[in-house]
Amino acid sequence: MKTLIVYFSHNHENYVNGQIQNLKVGNTKVVALKMQKMLGADIFEIKPLHDYPYQYHECTELAKKELHENVRPKIKNIVSHIEQYDYIYLGYPSWWGTMPMCVWTFLENYNFSCKHIYPFCTHEGSGMGRSEKDIQKICPDSYVHTGLAIVGSQVLDSDNKIEEWLKGE
Repeated sequence: MKTLIVYFSHNHENYVNGQIQNLKVGNTKVVALKMQKMLGADIFEIKPLHDYPYQYHECTELAKKELHENVRPKIKNIVSHIEQYDYIYLGYPSWWGTMPMCVWTFLENYNFSCKHIYPFCTHEGSGMGRSEKDIQKICPDSYVHTGLAIVGSQVLDSDNKIEEWLKGE
């Protein structure tokens, strides 16, 4: 039984503790790398064909537009042999109460039947939003477990929270 950590992360300008700050490494990537170290799992970064804007407000406006228009951004890379993985840890920033649309594209392009999906997100106050329900809707034949939401400004100190969640799953 193999495990894969799949994530999409946005660096550059992000909202952190009420201010816009430039992040060299996106918050979700920080969490994904921590999980990889803890689980010894394979890892895959979702890379959209188009880059999201550097500026925070431009990025959030594009994310909002994609959500409202139900856009499925193309992805540059693929997971080869996804069938060999039984456990998928799926990470993303919480944008407009759910996952970025490139994560929807990812989920819709693979067969997750009978796979266990463990969602995790980073946010600055919105938590998991409706993303767990959206994953269940996209992957009705998979086992979607209770997600982990980590405040983005707290990712560097999130090891204990991640470990507790991993033990509970």
